[in-house]
Amino acid sequence: MYHFLNDYSESAHPDIIAALHDSHKQQHKGYGFDEFSEKVRNSIKQKIGNPDIAVHFGITGTQANLVCIDAMLASIDGIIACDTGHIAVNEAGAIEATGHKVIIAPSTNGKLTIDALEKVRLRHSFAPHVVRSRAVYISNTTELGTVYNYDELKAISDYCREHDMYLFMDGARLGAAIASSHDDPNQRNLTLADFAELTDIFWFGGTKMGAMFGEILIIPNQKIAKDFNIYLKQHGGLLAKGYLMALQFDVLLKNDKYLELCRHANTMARQISQSLVDAGHKLFVATESNQVFAVLPQTLIQFLKTKFEFYEWEVLNDEFSIVRLVTSWATDPKQVTRFVEMVKEQAKI
Repeated sequence: MYHFLNDYSESAHPDIIAALHDSHKQQHKGYGFDEFSEKVRNSIKQKIGNPDIAVHFGITGTQANLVCIDAMLASIDGIIACDTGHIAVNEAGAIEATGHKVIIAPSTNGKLTIDALEKVRLRHSFAPHVVRSRAVYISNTTELGTVYNYDELKAISDYCREHDMYLFMDGARLGAAIASSHDDPNQRNLTLADFAELTDIFWFGGTKMGAMFGEILIIPNQKIAKDFNIYLKQHGGLLAKGYLMALQFDVLLKNDKYLELCRHANTMARQISQSLVDAGHKLFVATESNQVFAVLPQTLIQFLKTKFEFYEWEVLNDEFSIVRLVTSWATDPKQVTRFVEMVKEQAKI
């Protein structure tokens, strides 16, 4: 049984395993003061073009989100997220547990729009009865695998700055978003420098692009950057063996290895998506990265599940469900071919 359940099932890319093995008997300073952490920080600063930008490391995505949000908000502040946003749906109330309300706005194809933002901001302007809508949360890619292009990000960034709001971007699949922009001739290539220009704080996820674990937290806003390490420690995010995260990113950043891995994942997803469209099935949203959301009949779902595992995202009725299929840096092209052939086979029945 092969599965398309997620993009973190395999432990790590072989180059990372080799690097961890080669360094396992070396001694390193703790808590991010080691040579690997400093090397990665310098690499990120060079890519962004800002030697003063703050760069930290986080262990998990949920932890990265709650630390970043708690560091930027006062106790009377809330953060706006769309109704499909990870902090609103899949983090067990982690943000609310830090004392900050997640303010929900409707989404469009997984994205937050200016119109939705404006309506929510106006609803939360009746002080002192409501929390301040002090920040905006987005993720790139979105939970539906769609990608904010530069113009969309710029519009949200401009809106936030006009209304004195922070913009925070969850980057669990930021590598896939960057890779998607590189494969679209009609879009500007997204870069880390773009995100540093447009956001107040964002993170660059390793867990879902070939690392064993770990995320890089990047803070362009100096006000938020001040004392951030204390927030990280307070929330259990300051790993004693921080070099284990930095070493992995050293491998992923070298010659943009991460981009190669994410482009593979995106390519595998496009092949799956195209096979479903060619067989006459509808996509729930356009496939722009390494997640495929499609509306499939139960007959096909059950047929495919004899060989593959994937999520039934939402049951629409007795006949159809929305399914999610996720590819990764390690997805076997032969298994994708087998999936495509099964889709073709079922279409003939």
